[in-house]
Amino acid sequence: MTQHRKARGMRSQLLVTEYLKERGWPFATSAGSGRPGVDVLNTPDIAVEVKARAGLDPLAWVKQAEKDADGRLPFAVFRPNGLGEDASRYVAFLRFGDLVELLRKAGYGDGD
Repeated sequence: MTQHRKARGMRSQLLVTEYLKERGWPFATSAGSGRPGVDVLNTPDIAVEVKARAGLDPLAWVKQAEKDADGRLPFAVFRPNGLGEDASRYVAFLRFGDLVELLRKAGYGDGD
């Protein structure tokens, strides 16, 4: 991995962490480079894996987040090339069942 790609990955992890800190996870911290486990620490209810690259492998990324979830909601945040530094525009991958459960709890669906 080139130094540029490594730095971009670390920057992406920090941007995701800062986004979460401002929106309900005030103690979120970036795990740093090369550390095993999730990429964002101190988020007791979510297990976040951050990816910044050209290629796509969402199944592997979600499986990686699941492996370290310990009962938390696992998902992967993907920063594709060319998207910039606005973390709100990044793409998240999670299991469909988890998405439907979240939508139902948020009031979507017919209420049954």
